[in-house]
Amino acid sequence: MNDALTVEATGETVGEAKWTALRELERLDPGVDKASVRFEVLTEGERGLLGVGYAPARVIATAETTSADPVPAAPPEQDDLASDVRSLIERIAYELGVRCDVVVREDESGLHVECHGADVGALIGRFGQTIDAIQYLANAIVAKRGGERVEVTIDAEGYRERRREMLERLAVRSADRVLESGEAVELDPMSSVERKIVHVRLQDVDGVETSSTGAEPNRHVVVSPV
Repeated sequence: MNDALTVEATGETVGEAKWTALRELERLDPGVDKASVRFEVLTEGERGLLGVGYAPARVIATAETTSADPVPAAPPEQDDLASDVRSLIERIAYELGVRCDVVVREDESGLHVECHGADVGALIGRFGQTIDAIQYLANAIVAKRGGERVEVTIDAEGYRERRREMLERLAVRSADRVLESGEAVELDPMSSVERKIVHVRLQDVDGVETSSTGAEPNRHVVVSPV
């Protein structure tokens, strides 16, 4: 039978205190099931008038351990940037109510963040608008750090690859329509990331050319005959 693991944490808000408690549970027991964590709110916190009399929110978090004798986990072997990006995405996911595991890997093209969980749909959003916004925010924050520019890509359960394949099929079908009719085809509004996928897919297709037109958030790709 698994033992119960309990931690107490504080924060400026109840949400921040809960997030801090989750991080501490993960540190003590990396395999903890975050979806089964039970919270008890001790105090909701008070900001006080003009900052006087501030009292933090306090919560107790309880979870079943995955081992009989949990021990502090060794920190992952990642540099500060990768660790900070992971913490940022975990915090955003938590505030969105998404329970997921966040894995960061690094290669010559930058940092790749993978989010895994049953309810990552809320993290992706309609047509990927939420995950694109999170990726934009992460890159904007990273860009403010000194040193070499690092590109951050954020994915959730393979969404990026599925979306890329769908957009490439749409691009090819649109090019075929243009070649058959001789008339330009306007695609639906897309993010800059998705427009680039269409442009790259059709750049070597004879007889058509692509351009982007309109203002955000309604900027879209136009496929035209040459």
